[in-house]
Parts: sequence; structure tokens; C-alpha cells
Amino acid sequence: MNFKTVAFHHFGCKVNFAEASTLSRKFKDAGIDVCDFHEQADVYVISTCVVTAVAEKKCRAAIRQAHKLNPQAKIAVIGCFSELKPQELQGMEGVDLVLGHSGKFRLLEELEKLDTEVSPGIDPAGNQENREPAAAHDHEYHGGMGISKHDGQALFVPSFSYGDRTRSFLKIQDGCDYFCTYCTIPLARGRSRSDTVANAVANAGEIIRNGIREIILTGVNIGDFGRHNGENFGQLIRALDQVEGIPRIRISSIEPDLLTREIIEFIATSSHFLPHFHIPLQSGCNKTLKAMHRRYTRELYHERVETIKALMPDACIAADVITGFPGETEEDFNDTFRFLSDLDISYLHVFTYSRRDNTLAAKMAEPVPDKVKKERSEALHRLSDEKKHRFYRNNHGKVVSVLFESDNSHGFMHGFSENYIRVKTAYNAELVNQTVSVTLENLGEDGEYVVSC
Repeated sequence: MNFKTVAFHHFGCKVNFAEASTLSRKFKDAGIDVCDFHEQADVYVISTCVVTAVAEKKCRAAIRQAHKLNPQAKIAVIGCFSELKPQELQGMEGVDLVLGHSGKFRLLEELEKLDTEVSPGIDPAGNQENREPAAAHDHEYHGGMGISKHDGQALFVPSFSYGDRTRSFLKIQDGCDYFCTYCTIPLARGRSRSDTVANAVANAGEIIRNGIREIILTGVNIGDFGRHNGENFGQLIRALDQVEGIPRIRISSIEPDLLTREIIEFIATSSHFLPHFHIPLQSGCNKTLKAMHRRYTRELYHERVETIKALMPDACIAADVITGFPGETEEDFNDTFRFLSDLDISYLHVFTYSRRDNTLAAKMAEPVPDKVKKERSEALHRLSDEKKHRFYRNNHGKVVSVLFESDNSHGFMHGFSENYIRVKTAYNAELVNQTVSVTLENLGEDGEYVVSC
């Protein structure tokens, strides 16, 4: 191999992050140094996202940035953008390799092939002025409906992040069968598939042996875990709860219709799973939920929140919400806003609807004007700030367990409590990756608790 350094940059979900981390370890094992994306490298790998138009814009900007940092470097683009729009990426200056989701785990091998070939876009003398956009060496996109060629039979590739001394994102599931009308994820990642309980437990054990203190279970639709294997999510979390040495486990985003009372009750009694839930809502208006093809009503969502709070009063609950969906009237938005105002949740992730090609929503009438979408988004962000402040204030004076991270920002280090309250204390290297009991007494103007250790 003629390349000695590689830099990774990922966009989008934590699944992308876990996969990119797994790929970077493969490069390290091959003796290739992994450097920061802002440094000059021989190879740049950009793991992409297409959830919104803004995400696509950022991906294009990263490609241009990499080419500017080192015009001689190879640029490989992987992930959802590569899966759905490979031709667009092939046309970008500097791009040498485009790999979809099924092909990206062959990244090192494909780069080695390029390394032994004369790229069609570079003259043999290496004259970069004459460089033309290189054709994709390989990708897994097959037109028509845009479904990955493996569809529901695609293999599941386990991944987990490693490098952060404190936390690891463990990918347990991939793909989605839900086909919500606004979403391209099933088109980009294919049908739902998942790891086995046994292999997920084995990976968790490896993570813990590397000194990591917290595992976050992640996937595209993790509540769907095991459905095609004859297993289920409840079996997985019970098995993980028995793994020796796992101090803390969090569950990432889980659909409300898949977050059963049985799962909630188990987490409430678990000594390892933390009282922190991220439950997508998307709309508090049943008419809009139906138009989105969501598989629940707001009444079911309300029931899930009430169950959590009855069993874990201090639990943190985050909700995703989309504003500006086609056909969302002022009355529909107010319906959502009132529902969220009255709901006992901790904060919101607010998304402005972004039209995505090849989705049903892209063909819907009554688009919401950009100005109105912006106003509604700002209102929801203010509501989120209010709810988060109230949640923090409701925990004032309580003793919590905080896992401190390795950052050193202006003499402070940060960490999160079991119920995801962010705190900071004076930097102390001995506290890195340690769990400490602290009292929440001093809520700073920046919205963080300042604690003494």
C-alpha cells in the first residue's frame, strides 16, 4: 500500500459513527495511521447521511474540504448518500471511490485495488490539474425503487465505536421495515436485520474488557431487534444485564410501539440499564401521524410516557418531533404544541421537514412555506429549552451518579448522570472514566450543574 495515513469523518446517526469506528480499527490493524480529518492524510473517508438536505450539503462540503487539504489524496465516500445518489458523488472533483452500505466494509480492500491501478481521472505523471472526477469503483445501488440489492436478505455487519475511553456505541440492528412517508432510511439501508443475542453479548464483553464504562445500544430501529432471528429486544437486554463488568447501559432511540411495558418494567428494576429514553414522536397530531404512516397514536405515546414516569419519576425522556410536514395546518401544529407542553418529557429534538426524493411525502400537496416552518421550529426549540430547564430544576438537590469524560474545557471536565443530566467539575485526571456520586446543587447560567468531587 502506498498510503500510510487515513482520516475519517462521519455524519448522521450513531450507527454511522459505530461503523466508521469499526472501519478505522481495521485500518489501524493494517498498520495505517488514523489521523484527524482536519490534517493532511493520504486517504479521506467520509461516511454520509441523507436524512435532510442540510445533511447532504454538509457531506458535499466535507468532500471539497478533503480535496483542498490534499489534492493528491484518495477520497472514499460511503454510507447513505453513496447508496442513494452514487452518480452525483461520482461527478464531484476528487472522489475516487463510492461504496454503498453493503460495499463499505470492503473499504480497505477496495482502496488497495485503487492503489495498484492508475486512476482513470489522473494522468500517469500525477498531474492534478488534469484530474477528472473518477468513476465509482464499486457501489451497491440498484435503481428503480432505490432499495439496496440485498433488500431483506442483506447481511448484518456488527460494529461498535472504540477510542472514546468512556462510552461505546454498540450497533445491534440495521435497516427498517417501517417506510414512513418522509424517510429514505429503508431505501438507503435496506430492510430490518439484526445481530444475534449471543454475538451482541460477546461484543459487549469485548468493549468492557477495553475499559469502557458505558455502552449505548444503537441501530436504525432497535426495538425491531431479533424479529427475523426468532429473538427479541427483551431477550437481548436481559442477556446484557447479566454480562459481568458492564456498569452502565443506555438505550438509544426506540419506537413507542416497540417500547413495551415489559421493557419499561425491566429497565426500572435493572442495576445496569439507565433511566434514559429517547422516543420518537414526530407529531402530536393524530392526523399528521397517520399521514406520516407512523404506527401509533398520540394516546399510545402518552401512555408510554406515563408508564415510565410512574416507575421511574426521575427518568429522562427525549422526543423527536418534525414540524412543517406537508399538510400540517396551524391547527395541527397547535395540537402538537399543546400535546408536548402537557407531556412530562425532558427535552425535544426538533427537525424541520425536508423533502426527500422517492418518498411518498415528496408527492403530497399543501407544502408548508419555509417561513412558517422556521417559526414553528423556533417555537418548539423554545419549548424544549423550557422543558429541559424544568427537568434540571426538578432534580435539584438530588444525589446522582456521574461518569466523567476525558475532555478538558477551560479547566473543567464534564459527565452525565444516569438520567442524562450534564454536569461539570474542576478538571482532575484521576476522575476520567470514573463514576462518582455528586449532589446537584449549583445550576449555572450555561444550564449545567457545577459539582464538587
